[in-house]
Amino acid sequence: MNAAIIGASGYSGEELVRLLSRHPDVELAAVTSRSLAGTRVADQMPALRHLVGELTFTASDPYDLAVNPEIDIFFLALPHGVASEFADPLFQAGKTVIDLSADFRLSSTRIYEDYYGQAHPAPHLLEAAPYVIPELADGNWKDASLIACPGCYPTSIQIPLIPLLKAGLIEPKGIVINSYSGVSGAGRKVAEDFIYCERNESMKGYGMPKHRHLSEIEEQLEKAAFADCVVQFNTHLAPMTRGISTTIVVKARTSIDTLYASWEKRYAAKPFVSVLPSGTYPDTKYVTGTNRCDISAVYDSRTENFVITSAIDNLLKGASGQAVQLMNLKFGFEETAGLV
Repeated sequence: MNAAIIGASGYSGEELVRLLSRHPDVELAAVTSRSLAGTRVADQMPALRHLVGELTFTASDPYDLAVNPEIDIFFLALPHGVASEFADPLFQAGKTVIDLSADFRLSSTRIYEDYYGQAHPAPHLLEAAPYVIPELADGNWKDASLIACPGCYPTSIQIPLIPLLKAGLIEPKGIVINSYSGVSGAGRKVAEDFIYCERNESMKGYGMPKHRHLSEIEEQLEKAAFADCVVQFNTHLAPMTRGISTTIVVKARTSIDTLYASWEKRYAAKPFVSVLPSGTYPDTKYVTGTNRCDISAVYDSRTENFVITSAIDNLLKGASGQAVQLMNLKFGFEETAGLV
């Protein structure tokens, strides 16, 4: 199958180039970048020289791409708002599109405008684009040709919480979430907060109390709980290149053994979720470079809370790796193909 990456000059785009160029079932047919058009991919991504050969960045006109009969699937590694400019013509042309932006993660145009500061660019496509974390979604999404790939923070939060909310094992109200992200989560840009001297040996909160991913988190948790979920979501920049560590405090309705039984039932056959024993804690060091999410929980008898922790690689399970996992499942490849 022939694949194209639209907007490949960022960190997620570079990860997609790496994953797809060595995927056993995929030929990387096109890599686009408006700023790098005409240059060799190997010159811009020297670590991938042995994988990309003479592949060059091309211009990215959405309508030209839509009529290209040789490309079967498109990955959109673009900012919100821009992604829809490509998703619409590609979708109308019958192409499969996996969008890594936020454009199709929310079902409400009002909430999108509230959190992203602009009107939704393609509201007519919202019903056509399922939001899919592979370990949590039913199989109906595989019929869709436009798929919304979840955000990194929300992935680290929903994998541990959704099964518990669906089973009624935790209170849906009063949830407090602290998440710590590597600097690559901000994308490849030059800004004072993200230069080495500012981030090395330093950690800080940001985006509180209304980080953009909060909209996505609350919407999905409410669907699982069939109840309102007003979440306190606290985001932090950590002095590391990549990875997300998340700690969640929720009021318990059951025992820690029942919580673990719920996780084991949900994730027993899921290759990219590791349920760690209670009293051990996920470490970003051990998920970096993988498509895995590690989760664990402890019970605090003093507060009657569960304290749940998770760790993912924000660029893989939080973005590009999850997108490739979606492709694998949709087209009947091995779920783990091209991933670790």
